[in-house]
Amino acid sequence: MWETMLTAAQAEFSDLADPADMTRAVMRLFLAAVLAGVVGYDRERHGSSAGLRTHMIVALGVALLVVTADLSGMDEESVSRVIQGIFAGIGFLGAGAILKQAGNDRVIGLTTAASLWTTAAIATAAGLGREGTAVMGTAFAFIILSVLLRFEQPDAVQRSERDRG
Repeated sequence: MWETMLTAAQAEFSDLADPADMTRAVMRLFLAAVLAGVVGYDRERHGSSAGLRTHMIVALGVALLVVTADLSGMDEESVSRVIQGIFAGIGFLGAGAILKQAGNDRVIGLTTAASLWTTAAIATAAGLGREGTAVMGTAFAFIILSVLLRFEQPDAVQRSERDRG
């Protein structure tokens, strides 16, 4: 009886029995979380509603779904459907980050929503084993979020600082 139970338990965890698949999964998930941390750190610095941990957990979830689909032997069309479903869900998550302030026409949270969407794209690239593309996307996102902020209109930067404080 115990032998049967042990065999059944081993079969349940057989998806990562191959050391190469395990290494791929670990590296892809780790990279997705680390790269999302770069984007999330910038959002955290600016007092965003979605910061470091949120970006990292979103990326981990996205990469986990993509890695699972990719390494399970699904054909490209099936993996594409998984990715489409992910991005539909990310759209709802991003919508939750967007708020319209009462009493004026000002909308806040658009950059955070866009950074969550971009983080999902970075995690998708990492999950598919496109590590170089994921790193490049992260570098571009970081430049856009942190460096280009200095080139925005001065009143936009002041509003951003005022909203944080």
